[in-house]
Amino acid sequence: MKQKIIRVTTVSDSLAILLKGQLKFLSHYYEVIGVASDSSGNPLADVERRENIRCVNIQMHREISIWDDVIALGKLIKLIRKEKPYIVHANTPKGSLLAMLAAWCNQVPCRVYTVTGLRFETATGLFRLLLIAMEKVTCACATKVIPEGEGVKKTLIANAITSKPLKVILNGNINGIDVEYFNCSQEVMNHRKLIKEENTFDYIFVGRMVKDKGVNELIHAFLKLYTFYPSVRLYLVGDFERNLDPIADDVQQIIKENSAIKVWGFQNDVRPFFAAADVLVFPSYREGFPNVVLQAGAMRLPAIVTDINGCNEIIQDGVNGKIIPPRDENALYEVMKWFYEHRNDEVKKMAEQARPMIVERYEQHKVWEALLAEYQLLSK
Repeated sequence: MKQKIIRVTTVSDSLAILLKGQLKFLSHYYEVIGVASDSSGNPLADVERRENIRCVNIQMHREISIWDDVIALGKLIKLIRKEKPYIVHANTPKGSLLAMLAAWCNQVPCRVYTVTGLRFETATGLFRLLLIAMEKVTCACATKVIPEGEGVKKTLIANAITSKPLKVILNGNINGIDVEYFNCSQEVMNHRKLIKEENTFDYIFVGRMVKDKGVNELIHAFLKLYTFYPSVRLYLVGDFERNLDPIADDVQQIIKENSAIKVWGFQNDVRPFFAAADVLVFPSYREGFPNVVLQAGAMRLPAIVTDINGCNEIIQDGVNGKIIPPRDENALYEVMKWFYEHRNDEVKKMAEQARPMIVERYEQHKVWEALLAEYQLLSK
């Protein structure tokens, strides 16, 4: 009989997207149960079929909601008591807090917490203290804490979040990158023709359109660049957040009025947009280990990133991209300008380096095998 693993994320999107393929791989070795809040975009029924696992819908909320959180905790405790798993493994902040508490209450032998992003890094005041306290509780209830990257590991140590041994799996990232899928296939290049204008140099941002992704600085820097170089374009791929951390009103107005800024919204398949672009711009304030930078690299794109966790591990400054300080609009403008002015020489060399560096360090099956090895050590 296979040992049971319960994998917990806050919403089913995380099971479907962040852990795509990994759960099916693990199901060959363990009985895997996925737990998350069901969502319309990636319902748990689809995850069950694709990953060949059993899923349980327990409603959890990303934001703090004490009454709802208590109800979700009770349901998790009940589920774990019934299933008696050997391992409970969680990622995403709220899902991990509730899962580790529930697993601790049931004295599950192996309670694994993968720390992806640390929200307290950009928070202030009492809210920052609350987020730090939540991280400490989550780590205290876990028997094993896995930082997603070396930057996350350093932040956990610097803020005295946990005294447990911390080990990054392989070279970092929770799921690796499917380098066969993220490739410039003929199908992708055919779709690229529907996006790409002739004789333009195109920057791309992929992610949630929010303040702490650096979107305000990006738009202002691009607008300044466009006044000098009218052949540049900016693709924005992702949803706009209206309630949580929205971008500035003047930035929204610039996006609406400037024809050189192409708004594509959320896309299930971002590959044609990467293929149509010349460089990824990702000026985020905080990350754990951003998949977007991995995906862009696999698609042969160099990247402009900020000097934050994850980004500064994937990008080697001057080799497969450039690294700038976060929240620095002028630095962002200068490096975007540099990329345009060096598009025919240094930037092409960076593009040639981008994919091999991702394939060597973050190929998906290597990450899965390394995680399986960690599980097998726990089982012993």
